[in-house]
Amino acid sequence: FYIYYYNKIQDYKTNIEKSESIIDEELRNKYDAIKEIKSILDKEVKNKIEFKDIDNLKDMKLSNFDIDRKLDEYTNLINKVIDDYPKATSNDNYLENYRNLKTADEKITAAKKYYNDNISDFNSLIRKFPSNIIAKFHNIEIKTFFDNKDMNDSDIFDFKL
Repeated sequence: FYIYYYNKIQDYKTNIEKSESIIDEELRNKYDAIKEIKSILDKEVKNKIEFKDIDNLKDMKLSNFDIDRKLDEYTNLINKVIDDYPKATSNDNYLENYRNLKTADEKITAAKKYYNDNISDFNSLIRKFPSNIIAKFHNIEIKTFFDNKDMNDSDIFDFKL
């Protein structure tokens, strides 16, 4: 029983780490696509669009969740620009980077779901007998979901828009 539950916990940890690395990679891809789109729009629209703090984003000490939120703000700004500046958003370079941005978004969404599903199963396993004894013995603790919600704390304002 010990080996079975220990290995099951390790499998979940591996899946969680795998999904974290996918999220990391796709956040970088999304950031790169947004930076490219920004440079295209800067040339075409002459600084009428402000991407606050995008150049300093890598220097900020932010969690993946916070970076994801910030990049979503930029994506929303880019989506608004499409309607306002059709000429600037119709060149091939822009369209390629926009496709890269959308692809990264889809992969991030899928990886976050996979991450949260594994976190849910992992936390459930950590709480149940006999795997909770094995987890306690190896100092394995419950993890938070991607959005940093901790369902076990007293913070009722975990949900953020």
